[in-house]
Amino acid sequence: MAERHLIGLLLGAEEDWPSVFEELAARVGPITWRGERHELATERISIGPFDLRARPRHALVIDRLAHWYYVPREWLKKVALMDDIYLLNNPFTFQSMEKHAAYCGMLRLGLKVPETWLIPHKRPPVDDRFAYTASKYNTPFDLPEIARRIGYPLYMKPFDGGAWVGVTRIANEAELVARYEESGRRLMHLQAAVDFDVFARSLTIGAETLVVRFDPGRPMYDRYQVAHGFLAPETGWEVETIGRLVNAFFRWEFNSCETLVRGDEVFPIDYANASPDVSITSLHYYFPWAMRTLLKWCAFCTVTRRAMNVNQDSRPYHAFADRDDLAYDEKLASYRALAEEYFQTEAYEEFCAEALPHVDELVVDYVESRAFDDLLVRTVTDTFPAHEHERFVPHYRGLLEAWVGDQRAAATA
Repeated sequence: MAERHLIGLLLGAEEDWPSVFEELAARVGPITWRGERHELATERISIGPFDLRARPRHALVIDRLAHWYYVPREWLKKVALMDDIYLLNNPFTFQSMEKHAAYCGMLRLGLKVPETWLIPHKRPPVDDRFAYTASKYNTPFDLPEIARRIGYPLYMKPFDGGAWVGVTRIANEAELVARYEESGRRLMHLQAAVDFDVFARSLTIGAETLVVRFDPGRPMYDRYQVAHGFLAPETGWEVETIGRLVNAFFRWEFNSCETLVRGDEVFPIDYANASPDVSITSLHYYFPWAMRTLLKWCAFCTVTRRAMNVNQDSRPYHAFADRDDLAYDEKLASYRALAEEYFQTEAYEEFCAEALPHVDELVVDYVESRAFDDLLVRTVTDTFPAHEHERFVPHYRGLLEAWVGDQRAAATA
């Protein structure tokens, strides 16, 4: 029996060449290669909501649409990251960073990303080609039915958003319809809510990761909670590993990752933050760590002439992801090893020990200095209204003095 290869056509208003191509594919008949028989089939791809875990039937997709139409572009990214579909052409040449591709990449690796669907625009793109394309290829869909499949409560969030803009918690169908109406031309995800015990945010800079307890319901100045030992060691290792894995996989070296911890399970929910918030008024106690680590990593990269990698090499990760004989924790350990190899963690630590043994103390001394305090005061007064200056200047001073004290204590322990 011949092996069948389905070629998908992702089309807009074109009719001439697709019709010819379809006819030729049908006429070519079985193809024999190295003793094996193959046959080609074609299919025009319809456009609608899609489950990020759904597997497509195509072997190859010819794309003529994603350069202007975002729903199929995101489907292409999904099938590239999760399903090994050969694409003409690469969708990542259009857009380099958003949440959607990050979800797909980590779903393929088996991480516990909550169930997630991508939903087409409420209002279509402003493009003369859309009406024809939608009338012929867009499939009608029942948004409340998709939400019922996911289960309430759930979150609606922009597929490419940041800073929590446009993220809403939805408890029922009425809220779902209202929030979707408000979404306008933004592509949105629907994502299952997760009951959690701890919200953790990790900041990874190069080969180092800081895991912080985070409270998104509080004002920005108070979201990063000063807490130590709030995760069990093995859970903390998993949160840290996920942060490093994401960065190594996507070739990011300065990124934050948000995870929900329920019992001993870790659910990553937002980890495409490759321009992370490192403001002193946000990080406060943890700000010196970020600056110190960024300094170390930049020194390591420049002094040792570390080669920059711009292309993803996902196959080593997929090799572990696709092994049925490995348990989840074994896959995580394998991913961690790949990430440490990518970041040259051992070489980085040796470099810091030899070339930068004084940096930790240098940063502590600076945070204690008048120059740093002047900067802190200027930042606070520029950030907050005048009637809050008297409150927040001592607030941030106290947090940073606490960090200095902890560093001094650790150095003499």
